Amino acid sequence: MHIGTHLIIELYGCNEAILRDVEMIKEILVNSAKLGGATILSEYFHKFGYEGGVTGVVCIAESHISIHTWPEYEYAALDIFTCSPKMDPTFIQDKIVEAIKPKDIKVKKLNRGSVKTVRKARLDLEIAN
Repeated sequence: MHIGTHLIIELYGCNEAILRDVEMIKEILVNSAKLGGATILSEYFHKFGYEGGVTGVVCIAESHISIHTWPEYEYAALDIFTCSPKMDPTFIQDKIVEAIKPKDIKVKKLNRGSVKTVRKARLDLEIAN
């Protein structure tokens, strides 16, 4: 059993115009989070110059969704981390991919924080104190 699921997603062959559009990227991530049942706490998005990419994060009660885009390489790096067993990060990923329309994606799934290991570490800390 683990505490959270972290998807690390590489998006290749993306439309450069989408990757440059800070408002569109924000709308895609926020709407995908809402559709996935996330509780949005805050969001921050930054555009790098006129032709540059976008960096953005949606802080959710269940963890976060972040993106970094490089339009000049038609590439985006997307992270989705959730610690809620009620949320499916793959659903959120699919909604974002559907909107950004990359030609290829690579996904790494990490199970974060083994419950057994976390409990043991907490117990060890309590004993040490």
